[in-house]
Amino acid sequence: MAIAFIICGALSREVLAIIRQNEWNIDVYGIPAIDHMHPEKIAPDVERKFLAIRERYDHVLVVYGDCGTRGSLDEVLTRYDLERLESPHCYEMYGGHQFDELMAEEPGTFFLTDFLVRGFRGTVWRGLGLDRFPQLKDDYFHNYRRIVYLIQTDSPELRDKAAEIAKTLELPLEIRFSGYGLLEKRLSDWVQQHSQ
Repeated sequence: MAIAFIICGALSREVLAIIRQNEWNIDVYGIPAIDHMHPEKIAPDVERKFLAIRERYDHVLVVYGDCGTRGSLDEVLTRYDLERLESPHCYEMYGGHQFDELMAEEPGTFFLTDFLVRGFRGTVWRGLGLDRFPQLKDDYFHNYRRIVYLIQTDSPELRDKAAEIAKTLELPLEIRFSGYGLLEKRLSDWVQQHSQ
């Protein structure tokens, strides 16, 4: 049974770690995480990747949330009878009910994951043009009241980077350990169902 995952680049380390940990024989194809800065690119990029690999696999799972595609990703998946993980975005995949509780408690929450902490300067800062127009920081982050860092792997280096980000954005930082959360459970459930 040949299985492949087409994954969001923002989840690559975690998905690969879960595959290794479970000793699954699954091929992984990534879509650049920078597509999140232009969500209209996600569905066509996933479709291109699927069309390039589909002849080689019995099952392909798309490891994405909706990620701002406003349903266009699901339209592509429906066309090819593909599944994706049931989730709006990676914060919910990691945080589960904790994410909902945090949002109910403070809608003005800016979330970080290990990926976003590692690549904040490139993905967020440069992606939003703040490297060229730092004065826009207040416009972008005006309505945020706090940062919540959902930690996947507890690293002192990443905690320090998260503290730097909070200082840069002038927001209080809360750290919550989520591990791989629902991402791991949903992947495990799907693999068990499709490898029988």
